Amino acid sequence: MPHERDEDARHIALIGAPIEVGTSEPGALMGPAALRTAGLVRTLRDLGHTVEDRGDVAPAGLAPGATGLPAVAAWAKALSASVEAALAEGAVPIAAGGDHSLSLGSVDGAMRHCARTGRPFRVLWLDAHADFNTPETSPSGNVHGMPLAALCGEPGFTGLFREPSPPPLDPRHVHLFGLRSVDAGERALVRARRVGVTDMRAIDEFGVVAPLRRVLEQAAAENAHLHVSLDIDFLDPSIAPAVGTAVPGGATFREAHLIMEMLHDCGLVGSLDVVELNPFLDERGRSARVLVELVASLFGRRILDRPSHSEALPTEEAGRG
Repeated sequence: MPHERDEDARHIALIGAPIEVGTSEPGALMGPAALRTAGLVRTLRDLGHTVEDRGDVAPAGLAPGATGLPAVAAWAKALSASVEAALAEGAVPIAAGGDHSLSLGSVDGAMRHCARTGRPFRVLWLDAHADFNTPETSPSGNVHGMPLAALCGEPGFTGLFREPSPPPLDPRHVHLFGLRSVDAGERALVRARRVGVTDMRAIDEFGVVAPLRRVLEQAAAENAHLHVSLDIDFLDPSIAPAVGTAVPGGATFREAHLIMEMLHDCGLVGSLDVVELNPFLDERGRSARVLVELVASLFGRRILDRPSHSEALPTEEAGRG
């Protein structure tokens, strides 16, 4: 039976971004299809939301097999336009990916909308990695490890964004949450640019509530549009193994749901990324189902709403490494 949530029903636009040109690990392009198969649209509708599946973004003029920054730019520009259009229509866009380079487009589109409407803008980056590398600092050269640096105006990313481009994202308005794997070059940049950080050491010591509450209080003080970018590797890989950049010691199932519930309660989330799901590395769709459950929590599902049948997920299968 659907669980009605008329008091906070949202209009949600699901935008598929089957992009994997930002990574060297094939399989992320299947992420949007896996999330749909795992019941993302149905689950959100059962919560009382209006959900419009707008299909997958199709970059114009992108040659088959294209790679590197020009290919990423084509995806970013197309997704930016789709996200900005959805926000202009009053919808909450969910960009379903796809590797994390898709956030170049989703964040850019949300920033443009906020610049036009005069609303402050902040980003919560739920990720094991900082994604603040540049072409000069990156050990791998993979663009999915660079989107925040590009969005914050670091050099080396000419032509990635639509013209005219809004001012770069203020790095002080970005918060990295769950960080536990940082390259040396990006570590220096994150410190120099004063990016907000809650790493897994802090979560081990204080839990998720106090650090996240501080982030949300800052956003609430200015009634900011909060863009949430959820990378599957934020979770411990024992819970969600379908990721090409797995790092042990991530968030537990319950910690992640608590974060989503707090995000729902704050009422500030205006756009969302769900990224780096690689079904080729999954175990019978397990990771896709975990992500659908987390998105449901962000959009209002509570403990008593959860499925009780045999398909329900375990509350926690493993602790932190």
